[in-house]
Amino acid sequence: MASSVSAQHKPKIAISACLLGAEVRFNGGHKESRLCSQALSEHFEFVSLCPEVAIGLGIPRQPIRLIGNPAQPQAVGSVDRELDVTRPLHDYGVEMAAAHRDICGYIFMQKSPSCGLERVKVYQDKGRPAELSGRGIYAQAFCAAHPDLPVEEDGRLNDPVLRENFLTRVYAYSAWQALLKRGITRRALTEYHAHYKYLLMAHDPVQYKVLGNLLGNLGKNDPQDIATQYFRELMQALKKCATRRTHTNVLQHLSGHLKQSISPDDKQEMQQLIAQYLHGIVPLVVPLTLLKHHFRQHPDPYISQQVYLQPHPENLSLRNAI
Repeated sequence: MASSVSAQHKPKIAISACLLGAEVRFNGGHKESRLCSQALSEHFEFVSLCPEVAIGLGIPRQPIRLIGNPAQPQAVGSVDRELDVTRPLHDYGVEMAAAHRDICGYIFMQKSPSCGLERVKVYQDKGRPAELSGRGIYAQAFCAAHPDLPVEEDGRLNDPVLRENFLTRVYAYSAWQALLKRGITRRALTEYHAHYKYLLMAHDPVQYKVLGNLLGNLGKNDPQDIATQYFRELMQALKKCATRRTHTNVLQHLSGHLKQSISPDDKQEMQQLIAQYLHGIVPLVVPLTLLKHHFRQHPDPYISQQVYLQPHPENLSLRNAI
């Protein structure tokens, strides 16, 4: 069965430097994530960035904080309000976004006034945080330049469902970059979509149909014209976390391709495992492993191309806990 991910190619992921153990925090410390620095570093090429050090703030330094309008906050010194680094952080975000067009994801330091993606405190008069939280200045500028890029905060990656979702998107983004290098053609676009059909069905069944219709209307149109729209909508769909119910629907579709090939006892075993998965008794990897076994015995060219079966390297073990 063809693997959907290359064993040799390591996708590039940008990451807040402190998460890899670099002592760049305002207090001279770090926030090393063992998940990132050990488990994930075998599979990804990390691009380590620290905007606060890059714009000239020292180590150690006074902390900065967000103040003002949560939608457009300013980043200022927590002690010296005259220190305003809003523009330097924004400009560095724009600069790094332009410099790193080959990355496939970004892991940001949570709650940071420069790098936090959400729930960053924005302080008001008398030091109280606003009811609405903000986004770090640098992260906002970087993400605005790469709206389809998979991004996540370090703390959320401890959730196995969110971790699997993020890394699935990273590999989908990497595959799309490879397609862009080869050149967008009608055939390349339809083949890419064909490979992602069951993965899409698991993440967003409605968008699965919408994107199928979008490509069905290619006709004589230039595929370049819809490629950007297609990929943007694909990444939005994959951002939705698949559920046990939607995974079960896909498992049933896949098992349907075996109905002429396997024995009644094998079919019964398959259905029992799918039901056990649906009810939370076994993880997703259990019915999937049996499905892969049967497809090795009874190859199906269409199924062998489905990214759903292996959207990320097997030894990342991302489906053992979902």
